[in-house]
Amino acid sequence: MITLDSPVIVEGKYDKIALGNILDALIIPTDGFRIFKDREKCALIRSLAEKYGVIVMTDSDSAGALIRSYLKNIVGDAPVTQVYIPKIAGKEKRKNRPSKEGLLGVEGMSVEVIEDSLWRCGVFSREKRNTAPVTKADLFAAGLSGTRLAAANRRDFLRFLDFPQTLTAPAMLDLINRVFSLEEFLHAAEEWKNAKKLP
Repeated sequence: MITLDSPVIVEGKYDKIALGNILDALIIPTDGFRIFKDREKCALIRSLAEKYGVIVMTDSDSAGALIRSYLKNIVGDAPVTQVYIPKIAGKEKRKNRPSKEGLLGVEGMSVEVIEDSLWRCGVFSREKRNTAPVTKADLFAAGLSGTRLAAANRRDFLRFLDFPQTLTAPAMLDLINRVFSLEEFLHAAEEWKNAKKLP
């Protein structure tokens, strides 16, 4: 079992059951889109985020992205660690047919994939770095924001890192600062540019 101090927010009860076998943590399901109208649960998540920070782990489909975005708005400036699971085609054993987008959700991920996603998204690295953060200026210098090709470059760079390609520049910056030091980011950006043969 992996012990986490921060609560983990997931979409549904089956996600909670699956993660309950892996994590020793408070796991709160949003009950899908019901979170949009559940003021009490929104207030609870906001309060927990302000005290402990929260970890958000939703499915990799468009519904998961919508819920993730809503949760970020709920908690405002409170600490949020976004954990992204990979897009894997398939269906959960309990279902008769795949989801609308044909992707496995959190409940369908193996223990190894969940653990890897937690590591890759910086859940275990909150105390780790005392170096300068990656800034918006660093993204601009790497061609990942503020230019005509920034959105396309961002998608390509995120693909290169094996992260979701739909992240906005602010969301990508937050993820990068949880996962990389400034030096590691600059190295990754250089490797990406060399692979693409960019100036």
